[in-house]
Amino acid sequence: MATKTCYYEILNVERSSTKQQIDRAYRKLAIKYHPDTNKNEDAVERFKEATEAYEVLSDQNKRARYDQYGHAGVEGSTHQYGDVEDIFEAFGDLFGGGFGDFFGGGRRGGGRRRVRPGADIRCDVTLTLEEAARGCHKDIAFRRRVACETCSGSGAAPGSEPVTCTTCGGQGQVIQSAGILRVQTTCPTCQGAGKQISQPCTDCRGSGLQNEKAELNVEIPAGVDDGMRVRLQGEGEPSPDGGPPGDCYCFISVKPHELFKRDGKHLILQLPISYPQAALGSEIEVPTLNGPHQLTVPAGTQSGDVFTVRGQGIIDHRSGRNGDLLVQVFIEVPKKLNADQEKLLRQLADLDHEAVLPERTSFLDKLRHFFDPEPESQSETK
Repeated sequence: MATKTCYYEILNVERSSTKQQIDRAYRKLAIKYHPDTNKNEDAVERFKEATEAYEVLSDQNKRARYDQYGHAGVEGSTHQYGDVEDIFEAFGDLFGGGFGDFFGGGRRGGGRRRVRPGADIRCDVTLTLEEAARGCHKDIAFRRRVACETCSGSGAAPGSEPVTCTTCGGQGQVIQSAGILRVQTTCPTCQGAGKQISQPCTDCRGSGLQNEKAELNVEIPAGVDDGMRVRLQGEGEPSPDGGPPGDCYCFISVKPHELFKRDGKHLILQLPISYPQAALGSEIEVPTLNGPHQLTVPAGTQSGDVFTVRGQGIIDHRSGRNGDLLVQVFIEVPKKLNADQEKLLRQLADLDHEAVLPERTSFLDKLRHFFDPEPESQSETK
């Protein structure tokens, strides 16, 4: 799989750039690679590449996910543009509403009316850590607007028909000229529809849409994390003028787990062990998302040591490989002791005074030198 170029490099902007600077950089590249002025074979592809980068970096939420997760964080959230015409429809307003006309070529098809895609909608999906790790199917319900049954989505009362807008002549766009520059904008009368409704439908009040409760069974892929989105193509609202429907985006939220913490594709488990287990070593059964696992704790284990259980983390949807389970042990000190335990620990404490413990010896040496500097140091200061 080819490595995608960094979006910031494509637009030639810094990661700290403002929205205005990103807009300016995209305009410059769009003019440079517009096929009406650039006849190189790769111009269209460079144009699409710049548009994809702009779509992510100009959106605050998409940009935040991209900064944190890279291309994987925005996978599936960008539109697929079939040709330059699609880009004109999506980003024409950035250039005054008439990007194609700005270059003198106009839109293909003799200046046809702009077709708007349907609105995207959002729904929230909450998962357990197990569901996020393994993938699952979830039943979701959300509300969206669909074509009004009474007027079949036209917005006009039964028995009447929408009429051609007299302001734009049905084009949905009006052109204003200033010298050699021609700027095309959305018609203020019909809001780009190209038609006007003289007798609105009473059920939808002329909007052509009515509310509907949608229920779907969604496949959630393995490895999703908080803030990621699953795109349901075509499950959004219908286009007001015959264009493609919008999409539904399922925003993922993963509930905290009582045992595991997540760090990307890795899981972290904090495991309490006793002093004898740490000092003598032991075999301990630890939980994983796939069942229990025998962990060998070697003799002399220190509090805070981390042991890695390979492949028991969460799958990385980019590489298809599983992360690891990181088991961090800490020595648990009992709050209460019975008489036998206290007696044995006191005996152990007495033995500790006689034993050579490297860490403690080193610390005590440093402590002694701190409070009682060596005579050589004192003589040097005189």
